[in-house]
Amino acid sequence: MKWSLTGAIFLVAFGLVGGVHSALAEGNCPPGMYPIGGQGVQGCAPIPGAAGASTSPSTPAPARPLGEWVKTWGAIAVSKATSDAGVSTGLRSKRSAEKEALSKCSMSGARDCSINMTYFNQCVSWAIPSGRSGGGQSGIGAGPTPEAALETARSLCKNDRQGACEEVYADCTKPVFDRH
Repeated sequence: MKWSLTGAIFLVAFGLVGGVHSALAEGNCPPGMYPIGGQGVQGCAPIPGAAGASTSPSTPAPARPLGEWVKTWGAIAVSKATSDAGVSTGLRSKRSAEKEALSKCSMSGARDCSINMTYFNQCVSWAIPSGRSGGGQSGIGAGPTPEAALETARSLCKNDRQGACEEVYADCTKPVFDRH
């Protein structure tokens, strides 16, 4: 009987010590993690510098791609005599953007096309009078976002009736990454 009591105490003590390794930290997180979240949504995050964190110092950082960001261009060309227009976007040079816009403007026969705006890595908006009576004036605006470009275009547009000018063209050029 004495042996059984000692054996039972040994088993209970061993079970408590053995259970420590499988016990979870506060918030049911594994060792090296701490609880995050609240209001019923909970997760675990690694403790900075703790053993068992997700990355080890010997793991190399992923390689950065080699290359460069190249700006892209767009242009708007307009004929004052015919109101024809041509646009270009996403081209690699100012010259090619202007050339394409002029070419598209003259496709309908307009002979007096000229560049109204050239832009790169930004947004443009073109707003025209909604009455189209000939008594208004269109506006072309640029900005970092389509909304900012439209706001500028509408501020430059002179409407020939009540209300805001109508947006007829909008575009954003974005830089392109060229790998080496």
